[in-house]
Amino acid sequence: MLSRRLAISSAALAIVALAGQPALPARRPGYGGTLRVEIGASVTSIDPTAPSSSPDEAAEKRQIDSLIYENGGSGGSNDSVAGSGPFRISEWEPGKQLTLVANNDYSGGRPFVDAIEIDMGRSVRDRLTDLAVGQTDFSEIPAEDARQAAGSGVRISAAQPDELIAIVLFPGHSATADANLRQALACSVNRAAIVDFILQKEGQPAGGLLPQWSSGTAFLFPTAADPAHAKELRLQIAGSPLIRLGYDSGDALEESIADRISVDAREAGISVMPAPLQTGASASKSDARLIRVSMNSPHPGVALGGLLGALNPLTGLTTGPPVDASSAEQIYTVQRSALDGFWVVPLVWVPRVYGLSGRVRDWQTPATGETWPLANVWLDTGSSGAAKQN
Repeated sequence: MLSRRLAISSAALAIVALAGQPALPARRPGYGGTLRVEIGASVTSIDPTAPSSSPDEAAEKRQIDSLIYENGGSGGSNDSVAGSGPFRISEWEPGKQLTLVANNDYSGGRPFVDAIEIDMGRSVRDRLTDLAVGQTDFSEIPAEDARQAAGSGVRISAAQPDELIAIVLFPGHSATADANLRQALACSVNRAAIVDFILQKEGQPAGGLLPQWSSGTAFLFPTAADPAHAKELRLQIAGSPLIRLGYDSGDALEESIADRISVDAREAGISVMPAPLQTGASASKSDARLIRVSMNSPHPGVALGGLLGALNPLTGLTTGPPVDASSAEQIYTVQRSALDGFWVVPLVWVPRVYGLSGRVRDWQTPATGETWPLANVWLDTGSSGAAKQN
């Protein structure tokens, strides 16, 4: 019966959601121009073997490396040579700015744009402003800011939601030892409110470890809050344990979600204290923590293995044998096993959102695990878009 129910759900490809202006007219691709890009992280090295100081820098560095090195510098006979990819380095100021020029000898064909200028360390506010006034052509923006950006006339491209935000409760802490308390916390969270009000409807409630579009199993994991059951469970708990919920002190979204969890938990009689943590802070400073984990593949078996691999060091869970992506039954069973103890509480799925200027053409939203396809876009110089001010 389960297999039959799972079979009716199928994975969907990444979609492009353009908002804020009418559909763009068809034009023949043209060569030339400089594509202006802004990123939030300050990338200090473009050596594909060099470590990064933060997850944000690592993510942006991967995107940049994919433009310079063939196959992103992931290995092979020619991958480690700078300029073996679609672009070559022209100017490089570590942590601040990088200018790339088209590689005429690229095996995949010369890119359409002549150059890409990447400004680093740009705040979300600056990126949104520059997109709105046409001073930049491309930038990733937080999902929770997508509606505001669209309202300012920015073209918005949203991928399928593939980043999981979840609560991880740490074993060995007295505050998290009671299974009833962990379950009560899971039942108390209003995921729909997080999506509607914090994410501004750019996301989906999460009950399992994979989204519906990937696995077809998400509908089997409830996401609705159950405050009545949370209160019943709370009555079975001795004492008044306080759960210190850590979150990244530099992440405004995590802070807002932590505050919402605290409010929901209080309604059920559970004490949750949001605790901002600096990057690299020890887990001992909190009893639980908000985490953000991105899928590494659109294929459910591969993605589930990657997600469990990221969770294992925190929860002590074991992945077991490799997940058979062709078996929906096993994909469900592995998720169920990982979640039954309520050491992991999935909250929401968040999409990657991109802002584009009006002159960018032939943009295709990258699927899960893919990098920015900037070598394939071209610039319509007849479209609006203010010249960059020096």
